[in-house]
Amino acid sequence: MFPLKMYLTDGAGNITGTAFADENSNNGTEEIKKLLAGGWLPVEYDYRMTQRWQSVLKRLGLESVKMLYGDGTFYKTLYAGRTEPKVRIGVLGGGRGYTLAEFCRQSDIAELVAVCDNDPRCLDSLRERFGDGVAYYSDFDSFLTHETDLVVLANYANAHAPFAVKALDAGKNVLSELLPVQTMSEACELADAVDRSGKLYIYGENCCFMAAPKKMKKLFDIGKMGEFRYGEGEYMHDLEKDWFRHSHSDPAHWRNTMTAFYYCTHSIGPLIHVSGLRPVSVTGFEAPYTEKMRRMGAKGAPFGMEIITLENGALIKSVHGVGPAEYSLWYSALGDAGKLESERNILGGEGSGRLYAKTEPSSLENGVTLLDSKDEDTSDGLTELAKGFAHGGADFYMMYNACEAVRGNKQADIIGFYEAMDMFLPGMFAYFSVLDGGVPKKIPDLRDRAQRERYGNDRRCVDPAVAGYQLLPSYSKGDPEIPEEVYESMRKRLREFYATGDR
Repeated sequence: MFPLKMYLTDGAGNITGTAFADENSNNGTEEIKKLLAGGWLPVEYDYRMTQRWQSVLKRLGLESVKMLYGDGTFYKTLYAGRTEPKVRIGVLGGGRGYTLAEFCRQSDIAELVAVCDNDPRCLDSLRERFGDGVAYYSDFDSFLTHETDLVVLANYANAHAPFAVKALDAGKNVLSELLPVQTMSEACELADAVDRSGKLYIYGENCCFMAAPKKMKKLFDIGKMGEFRYGEGEYMHDLEKDWFRHSHSDPAHWRNTMTAFYYCTHSIGPLIHVSGLRPVSVTGFEAPYTEKMRRMGAKGAPFGMEIITLENGALIKSVHGVGPAEYSLWYSALGDAGKLESERNILGGEGSGRLYAKTEPSSLENGVTLLDSKDEDTSDGLTELAKGFAHGGADFYMMYNACEAVRGNKQADIIGFYEAMDMFLPGMFAYFSVLDGGVPKKIPDLRDRAQRERYGNDRRCVDPAVAGYQLLPSYSKGDPEIPEEVYESMRKRLREFYATGDR
């Protein structure tokens, strides 16, 4: 556990001293008491500092103290033993939403108050797990009338935007699961809703909170790596074995109709988050269609690749898909001072849970440093709490940071709307690039209202109900023919799967 941190500031708010102390030792407790008496103030610099300091104040018999952010500015007043109100969470979608709702059972800062799903069987299953103290809805408009501080959207990936707009307009903070939108028209409408509501829009790209990418961001943020110059992201997920379940064995399911570029933010997102830079152009490359994808009933290519140029001229190579032969989740980032790289899964290692760094001696001591999620270097105040949680604990970090942001913590590590677009639009425009013969495409910046006006009626996508005459093929060379018996065979497996109760 990291020690408590304290600042001494002058009358102008400038930091004039920094001190650390261990509240779990007698000497440390006495030192903290002396420092507080001398005008030193607690600092919010790691997870769960609020809870730790409240316990210290109660132990010392002190009523309250001011707490500072890491930059020395005022954060809030802490009160001894006082428990802050929990963030009231409502979840739309009981499939993926089940995992995110579990956060409320394992965290002391949030409570699940409402769930919405249009499948009665799903609601029954959720009621068995979460009990009658939670409200259950089948209608989203009714769900929005429930008193919540944060609405989590975990419905179908291509249907998040309309529900996000509704929730924001109802005065709700929103955490949207992947993906944020499916058309530029939706993106523009969502941008307007975010701006007019004044509420938080948080994007749930959980790969940003895995141990290796999380540590990468920290090293770039504190200047250890210099300026970001190049990165690679790889999310290759062989899903054939369970595709019948993931796609519901439905030819029209979004997973069966999506392009190879749609599910792009697992590979692109962490590098955008690490760099803090905006993408300005992209060129797309599409792999050939395969018999494996036909067996799966999926109409898109097995994987796609983006070559992205960032605003400072840096480059990102991103590759992702659901039809490769093996699983791989891997990241690397090159800065002026060295390179960071997560461990390769193919080597039998921990993948995104372990990070290697090779840097200039002036940047990191020892030249080559192994940073491991099990070591002190990558642990923090949530490490133990997040153990055993989905996606290597990343889901826990994502939800925790969202709740902290709702509580007003400006240091909470969240992905806002415009950064979400910086993660997603490179994939969308990479497919436009492929359809146009591989020419580079400029990536819109929706912070600019003029660009929203340009794309406000752009409904290009693979969903006929949304695209109308602007309908795109799932595969650039035309939608492949998939025999009906493929889906019938998968539906048989799905029925057997549900009949066994092995879910």
